[in-house]
Order: sequence, then C-alpha cells, then structure tokens
Amino acid sequence: MTADQVLQAFHHDAPGLFLGAVIVAVGLVAAAFSAIRRKLDPVLIYFALFAGLYGVRMWMRSDLMLLTMRGSTLYTRVSYAVDFIVAIPAFFFFKAAGLLEAAGLLRRQVKIVGYVLGIVLGSLALATLVFGPHQTFYQIANVLVIAAVIVVLVRSIGQSAGSQDLVVIRRGVLIFVAFILWENSRSFLGLRFPNIEPIGFMAFLTALGYVAARQTLQRDLRLSKIQKELEVAKQIQLSILPAAFPNSANFRVAARYVPMTSVAGDFYDFILADDTQAGLLIADVSGHGVPAALIASMVKVAATSQRANAADPSHFLSGMNAVLCGNTQEQFVTAAYLHLDSQSQELRYSAAGHPPMLLLRDGKVLEITENGLILAAFDFAIFANAVHPLEPGDRFLLYTDGLVDAANAKGDFFGKDALSAVLRQTAELAPSAASDRIITAVQKWSASQDDDLTVLICDYIPSA
Repeated sequence: MTADQVLQAFHHDAPGLFLGAVIVAVGLVAAAFSAIRRKLDPVLIYFALFAGLYGVRMWMRSDLMLLTMRGSTLYTRVSYAVDFIVAIPAFFFFKAAGLLEAAGLLRRQVKIVGYVLGIVLGSLALATLVFGPHQTFYQIANVLVIAAVIVVLVRSIGQSAGSQDLVVIRRGVLIFVAFILWENSRSFLGLRFPNIEPIGFMAFLTALGYVAARQTLQRDLRLSKIQKELEVAKQIQLSILPAAFPNSANFRVAARYVPMTSVAGDFYDFILADDTQAGLLIADVSGHGVPAALIASMVKVAATSQRANAADPSHFLSGMNAVLCGNTQEQFVTAAYLHLDSQSQELRYSAAGHPPMLLLRDGKVLEITENGLILAAFDFAIFANAVHPLEPGDRFLLYTDGLVDAANAKGDFFGKDALSAVLRQTAELAPSAASDRIITAVQKWSASQDDDLTVLICDYIPSA
C-alpha cells in the first residue's frame, strides 16, 4: 500500500466519509439529547442506533478503510455483517413511534414482523461472521426488507390522512427507494456516476429526525401540561387540609404532611377544635397519586358529613363508612379518630384498619388500639370505642403507616419500636418541633420515600 493509493482512495471516498460523519453525528446528538433528558426515549434511542450503524457502515465499506484493513478476514466479515443489522433498529424506531400501527398493522402483526426481521437478519449477520459474505445472504435480506417496506407502504395508503408523521416517513422512504433504484440501475448498466445512495438516505434520515423530534417535543409538552395540572391538584389538595389548630386553653396540636408524589392519599382533619374538646381524624387511602388524592377529597366530604357524631368515634367512623361504601372504585381507606374532652377528663378512640395510636404518658409510650374493618370496603362494618382517662401532660401521636413501613437500604423497617423511641425523645419539645423530629428521623432512616408520611401530635395541657 503506497501513499499515492491512500491519497487516491481518500479523494474518492471524501464525500462518503463526510456524509458518514454527519450521519453518525446526528445519531450521537439524538443519543445525547435522550441522555440529557434523563428519560429512556425509545424513539430517540432507536433513531440514534439506526443513524450510527448506517454511518459506521459507510466508513467501514469505504475504499480507504478496506485498503487500510486489507488482509483482515475478521474486518471484512464484520463490515458485511453490519449490513444486515442496520435494518433492525429502523424497524423498532417505526414501532416505537407508532407508525406501523398508524399504517394499519395490528399490534400482533407488528410483533410477528419484528420477530421475523430480528431472527432472519440476526441469523444472516451471524452467518456472515462465521462463513463470510455470500450473495445468497444479501438476496434473502433484500427480499425480506423490500417486502416489509412494500407491505407498510401499501397498508399506509388511505390510512395516513390524519397521521402527519406517517406522511413524512412515507415520502422519505420513497425518496430513499428512488435513489436505491438509481444506484442499482447505474451498477447494472455500468454507468460511471458517483454513488448517490447516501444522499437519499440523508433525505430519509431527515424525515426520521423530523418525526423523532416532533414526537419528543409533543411528549415533553404533554408532560409539562400534566405537571402543571398536578401542581394545581397539589394546591387544591393542600387547601382541603385544615389550617393550624386554633388556640385552645387545653390542647396543643401540630400536624406534618409529606406526600410521596405531588398529590397523595393521606389526610387529616380537626373535626372539633375549641377549649374543651378536640376531635382529630387521620386517614390513609390505598394507592398513591391522583386516584388516592381524589378519594382523599371524598374522605373530607364524608368526615364533614359526620360532625354531629364528632363526640362518638365509633359512630363517626360508621357514618363515614356508610358514605364511602360503593363510591371509591374498589379502593379502601384506613382511618383513626380521637376525641378528647377536658371536662369529663376522658379520651375516646376508634380506628378502621389503622396503625395504633401512641400515647406518651410519664415517659412511657402506650399503644391505644381499637380497630374495626377498613372503610369503604364493607357496608356491614361496625366499630367500637376505646375509653381511657385523660391525664395532664398526655401526648398523643396519630400517624400513617408510611412511617413504620419506611425501609432502609438493607430492607429493615423503621417500625413501631423506633417510632416509640423517637416519641419519647420529644417529650420536652413542642408539638410542632416534635412532629418535625419524627419526620426527620424517618427520612434519615429510609433509603427512599415509598409512601406518604403524615404525623398528627396533640398535647393535653389543662389550663390552671
């Protein structure tokens, strides 16, 4: 190999090498854009693979590279094997972009075509690596790919009136096919013209790039709209939660609410709030996100409808259950309701499938349990009251299961024992500071927040 041969090969291949570099660069840009967005976008990924493989194929098959790697059987086989692989990401691009379904193919048909193309083309690539290039391999691949393209184009006629993407892709394919036909005709007739097939591919690639960019932007716009709607939903949900507990001569109350997502299914309310009584409700809707948040709004309505029963937790929960049954789309609600009366020096507590209330009294933590069936699931559910004397200095903790079920990196749960220990450590803190301490302890423990966190603390401090 002489310097003149290398220089002559370079001059001959310069346009193709340039186009190959451009095509690879386009693929790299698409891949980088997908990485920057930190979202696995199949449309961009398959577009990047298709463009990258085609550009690399142009480089590998150039006279300059063949001259440089002359004598390498492995390089020759790899360069020909790439020919069969190029079409695979192209098919998956069409599938991810929804263009095959838009062309009138059923999902089952798309899967069958995908399996056939993948198996046959992959087998041909493997056979080329093992046995070397063979004209029969190319004939099989050409028949398969051309047949698939013809089927899609024929099926797309009359199906694409409302699909702008399919129209663009079809025009790109027709341009590319026209260039391929010209190149085959040129070779068959022995005409000495430059190979212009890559120009047709650039037109095809431009059509693919347009579709990929358009669909990506549309998805981003839809996502942005959804995020804005979720932010509005978050503000609406926060508005149904009560403001700070009113100043009371006997009770000090604080609550903390940390949703896992923008909107959540945890809920709390102050049903009674005056100098002599406190009625505290906490609830947890099954599931997460928007559906749970909608049910939480229904819990608010159900609780408001039962204010007449606010002094009797068992009747209060029974009334809520009657309102919710049959209206929650098979989702259920756990809840706990605590009624405190400074005049009778008595606490009444009832729950519906909810974690037990914790009572901090004289440095010891006690569990208060009186659980009935979950709400919104059984119309025959009945509830009972746990009645205990109320003593000065009592601190009550109502919470949702997101606290005790929080897991660390090893999978160990935070648990009731740890929650009780943190509650004891807050004995000298105000309810608001104690609530913050508990939430912080759970967040430090957990590897990630997998559930909503809600805490409600009430101190009984009778006036002199």
